[in-house]
Amino acid sequence: MSASENTAETGGRETLRGGRVFLEGHGCSASFADTEILGGIISSNGYELVDAEEDADISVLVTCSVKSVTEQRMLSRIRELSDGGKRRLIVAGCLPKADPRKIRKIDPNMSMIGPGNLDKIVPALQSSLDGGQATFLENTKLVKLGLPRTRKNQVIGIIEIASGCLSSCSFCQVKLVKGVIFSYPEQDLVEEARSLIQQGSREIWLTSTDNACYGRDSKSSLPNLLRKVTQIEGGFKVRVGMMNPIVTVRILEDLIEVYLSEKVFKFLHLPVQSGNDRVLLEMQRGYNVRKFCEMVKRFREKHPFLTLSTDVIVGFPNETESDFEDSMELLRKIKPDIVNLSRFGARPGTKAELMHGQVSSQISKDRSERMTVLIKEISRDLNNAWVGWKGEILLDEIGREAIVGRNFAYKPCVIKSIDLGTSGRDVKELLGKSARVEIVSATSSTLSAVLLDHDPKGQSVMKSN
Repeated sequence: MSASENTAETGGRETLRGGRVFLEGHGCSASFADTEILGGIISSNGYELVDAEEDADISVLVTCSVKSVTEQRMLSRIRELSDGGKRRLIVAGCLPKADPRKIRKIDPNMSMIGPGNLDKIVPALQSSLDGGQATFLENTKLVKLGLPRTRKNQVIGIIEIASGCLSSCSFCQVKLVKGVIFSYPEQDLVEEARSLIQQGSREIWLTSTDNACYGRDSKSSLPNLLRKVTQIEGGFKVRVGMMNPIVTVRILEDLIEVYLSEKVFKFLHLPVQSGNDRVLLEMQRGYNVRKFCEMVKRFREKHPFLTLSTDVIVGFPNETESDFEDSMELLRKIKPDIVNLSRFGARPGTKAELMHGQVSSQISKDRSERMTVLIKEISRDLNNAWVGWKGEILLDEIGREAIVGRNFAYKPCVIKSIDLGTSGRDVKELLGKSARVEIVSATSSTLSAVLLDHDPKGQSVMKSN
C-alpha cells in the first residue's frame, strides 16, 4: 500500500498517517545531494517535510562517518533524535553502512538505509511508522540521476557523478562503504546538469568519492564529462570536487586544458595527506611528495590564480616529529589556500586501525594546533593578495548580515547587507545574479567586497546570468 493511500484525521485536518517527516543531512557534498534526493522522494510520495523534529512523526538523519570525531557527533545526534527509542528515526548515509552495530546499541529497532539505497526510503518510512523495522544496506548500483529533489539553495545544483573509488588508502573507511568505482552514464549526467540549470542553478557541483576516477570503468573520463557539461547553454559555472592525486596524474594535462573554460571555477581540491614519503607509503596513497608538487606546479603554470585546497592528516601511526615537520614544510612550499586538517582517528575495518605506533592524542592535538597557526598565516597572506582586485562574482549564499558570492577562482567574497542598499527580504532575490565588486579587505577565510556599479539612485546594479 502506498503512503498516499494511508490517511488519518490529525489535528483537525486530513493528513497522511504519520506523514510529517523531519529530514537532516550531514557530511560531504555527495551526502547533501543524497539529502536533497531523499527529500524529493519523500515529498513526492505524499509525505510532508517539516522544519523541526518536534513537529514530525518520524525523522530521517543522513550521516557521515569519515572521521572519528564526526562519527561521535552523528551518534550523539542519533540519541537526540531517537530520544532513547521513544521517537521514530531512520538513520541513512554512510554510518549505518560502515558500522550498523553502533546504531543498534542505541536502539535495536532503529531503521537504516545506506547511500546506495535511497530508493528504499518510502518502504522504510512505512515500516517504521507502522512500528516495524526496515534495514536496507545492500551494495547496489543505483544511479542517482533524474530523481526528484528538494533544494534549499536553488543556485547550487549538486550532482554525484559516481560512487566508490579505485584507491585503497589504509586510513579510509569510505571504500568499505561505497565499494569500487561505479561511474554514472555520461549523457545522463549532462542531462541532469542541463535540467538543474533550467531550474535556476548557476553553480553545478560535480562530486563523488574521487572525481578523478570518473569513467575508469566506462568509456569516458572527467575531462570528457567537463567538456560536455560546459557546452550546455546558459550562464553557470562548474565546481569540480575532490580528486585523489594517484588517479589525477593520469588525466592531468587533459584536465588542465579543460579548466581553461570560463565555465569552470579555477578551484582544485587535491588532498596530499602528508608531506613525508614514508608516511604516504604507509597510507597507501600511491604517490610521493615530489610527484604531488609537480602536479600543483603544472596546474599553476596554466592557472596562476588557482585556488588550491588540500587535506592533511596529523598523528598518523608512527608519524615522528620530523615527519610532521615535513608536512609543515610542504605547506610552506605549495601554499594552499585551503587545508582540511584532521587529527588521525582509527576507523573500524581499516588497516590503519591495527597499525602499531599509534600517536598519543596529546601529541596529535599539539601538532594540529601548530599546523593550524601556519595554515591561517598562509591563507591570510594569499587572501591579502586579492585586495584591490576588481571583477565579477556570482552571488550564491545568504549569510546572517551579508550575501556571499564566488569569483572565478571560487574565492568567497562577502558583501554586507547594508552595502547592498536593500532589505533582508530583497536580498534573497539577488541569489543567482552576478555583481561587479572590488575586494577591500581579507581574512584567512574570506574576502570583503564592495559593489562597484550603481545606478543614479544609488541602487545596486545586478546582472542576471
